[in-house]
Amino acid sequence: METPLAFNDRTKMLLGEQAVIELMKKKILIFGLGGVGGHAVEALARTGIGTLGIVDYDRVEVTNINRQIIALNSTLGCYKTHVMEKRIKDINPQANVLAYTLKLNSDNIDQLPLGDWDYIVDAIDDVAAKIILIEKAKRLGVPIISSMGAGNRVDPTKLQVSDIYKTHTCPLAKVIRKRLRELGIPELKVVFSDEKPERKEYPEDGSRPPASIAFVPAAAGLIIAAEVIKDLIKIFK
Repeated sequence: METPLAFNDRTKMLLGEQAVIELMKKKILIFGLGGVGGHAVEALARTGIGTLGIVDYDRVEVTNINRQIIALNSTLGCYKTHVMEKRIKDINPQANVLAYTLKLNSDNIDQLPLGDWDYIVDAIDDVAAKIILIEKAKRLGVPIISSMGAGNRVDPTKLQVSDIYKTHTCPLAKVIRKRLRELGIPELKVVFSDEKPERKEYPEDGSRPPASIAFVPAAAGLIIAAEVIKDLIKIFK
């Protein structure tokens, strides 16, 4: 039987040894290593998840430093997957990390064995890629949680967990609701903010990225990680 590592002693005190052992057996796949996804991965790694899959195509840029946990002057220009893989292994040398440096689309999604994972985290910005991932996960019956808009907001206390069809205020959630309704997908767990965005998000031509600050995306990522852990070991009842 696997034994909890020393770094997770405080987690074991809180959740119990059996829960920590169960988490060491779990496999979680995270799409998007930006402000939301990066913090979700960080929390999952520090909670002792045994296998983490990370998917992102991008490199670290200077504009990422204000909110992304892997964005440092020392990591500029590096692939986010490479930086995050190294970080996970530095947190937990026994973690199994599978890094996929790619931009998800309909042509390559079948290259990823989505059905092999215990949980999927969607922290992708691109609407088309989000829909592709959500539809595939739902078809395979793999639990998935999806991040809605975290940009253009300043109040992390406005974040909440909900079903996609109960969301409001968030422009991205409105788009996702419409697409999922058209696809006949009846439910999706999401983290969204009911704070009115400071300006319109996600222009159709993709020409203007959302404004951002350190704490809202980070809080969203941590909430996502908590929901994943809760669902996997049935805590926080």
